Amino acid sequence: SFPGGRRDPADGDAVATALRETREELGVAVAPASVWGQLRTLPDRHGMTVAPVVANLGPLEALTLNPNPDEVEEVFTLPLAHLLREENQGYTHFRTASGYGYTLPVFLNGPHKVWGLTAIITELTLELLLPGRY
Repeated sequence: SFPGGRRDPADGDAVATALRETREELGVAVAPASVWGQLRTLPDRHGMTVAPVVANLGPLEALTLNPNPDEVEEVFTLPLAHLLREENQGYTHFRTASGYGYTLPVFLNGPHKVWGLTAIITELTLELLLPGRY
């Protein structure tokens, strides 16, 4: 999943929360000027509202990640080229006890499967950054 968490009283807005959570979870300080914008808010499965924030962190090779072991088990990245290959894209179908069904995107990568809210945010980001290619 992406860095995230509840808004603290000291956070001015969703962007401030995202920047703080990224610093706390990954040890990466993101400058407010690097923020490209915010995607539409989404509900999570617990009824909370998630406000995805998109920022440019620069070249991956230039980043020094220092994940917080209390919050992060593993860090991995996926190149855009990988996400755009059809063989790495799929959908998962869910059915609730009441019979209601829904479909969510999934992205495959060896031992990792990106699904759920993370896949939805990934898909929205790809649609925004690469219209017509995804």
